[in-house]
Amino acid sequence: MKILYHHRVASKDGQDVHISGMIEAFRRLGHEVVISAPPMAAASDFGFDGGFVARLRRILPPALSEVLELGYSGLAFLRLWRAWRTERPDLLYERYNLYSLSGAWLHRLTGLPHLLEINAPLVEERAAHGGLALPGLALRCERAVWRTADLVLPVSAVLARRVSAAGVDPSRIMVVHNGIDRQAIARVRPAEGLRRRIGAEDRVLLGFAGFVRDWHGLPEAVEAIADLAGRTALHLLVIGDGPGLDAVKDRARSRGVADRVTCVGLVPRGEVGALLAACDIALQPRVVDYASPLKLFDYMALGLAIIAPDQPNIREVLSDGIDALLIDVSRPENLRDAIARLAADEALRRRLGAAAAAAIAERGYSWDDNARRVLDRSNALLNSTAGLRESEE
Repeated sequence: MKILYHHRVASKDGQDVHISGMIEAFRRLGHEVVISAPPMAAASDFGFDGGFVARLRRILPPALSEVLELGYSGLAFLRLWRAWRTERPDLLYERYNLYSLSGAWLHRLTGLPHLLEINAPLVEERAAHGGLALPGLALRCERAVWRTADLVLPVSAVLARRVSAAGVDPSRIMVVHNGIDRQAIARVRPAEGLRRRIGAEDRVLLGFAGFVRDWHGLPEAVEAIADLAGRTALHLLVIGDGPGLDAVKDRARSRGVADRVTCVGLVPRGEVGALLAACDIALQPRVVDYASPLKLFDYMALGLAIIAPDQPNIREVLSDGIDALLIDVSRPENLRDAIARLAADEALRRRLGAAAAAAIAERGYSWDDNARRVLDRSNALLNSTAGLRESEE
């Protein structure tokens, strides 16, 4: 099968992990993938923030920036149209982006089957976190694209319910959680000498990886380290950068535990696993209610004891006391108590970590498994489309 993969992500961050994971999985399964994306996406390194485009969006008036986002759909459509005429793909697989109408246009004009991967309800997300100047226009665009696709692929059941509420027929929705690269995880070994370098040789090491935002709740983990200082020797390793990192450092200084918090910033994607594998406990203190956090699946595959919020999207993947400890985020002391419990019980850490790693294989949380599910559904879609054409003839 020939797949036309479309996205408009210029930055190299967690989004790129998902994009490259699916593309390589399709290829490993023997399919040809033609990529239509911003040219800078292929040429940049991990950690790239979008360059000129990101800077332009920061200085333009929000409404003008959003109009330009919508206008970019025309350029993206021309790129897609050329790829369709040249390559004659069997289907279009698109990563949803706000104000991106080009995939829907190509589908309407050519009849090319359209699969739409949705990682977030972007109108809701940007209105809540980044600001949205034209919410009415954004919502109309979002719903139009969601409703046009032949198959919509949200990353959680919680998100699937939002998609359905927007008017998408549930029969055209298939939940596909995030996953891991089995081959890459199998090669991971704990970073040698890490504990010595950061002064955590005799401490229980807590780990967090990813883009650090204020709502991730990491300052609460710092509070727990300070509160438990007289009982348990703890150390926090933060792998990644982001607007929430300064708050973590400030809290560590104000609570007198700056020597127990290490922030290594951005590291190459290939090194993240080794750093995490050296940890004893993996943290996901908070998460939005519709997400399928990439870091969670890395934590699971590495066999780490996980602390995460007790909320529906997390319970789709993890079970309290079975393969993680799930906490009520409305009560900050619950994070402290969960950390204390795991820090004092190595056997519990091992049991939870082993169960989490087993769940990856048992439930198929890998990019290859995801690609197989998508392709199985795609084949059914292609067969039904072919049958409809034959009946019309």
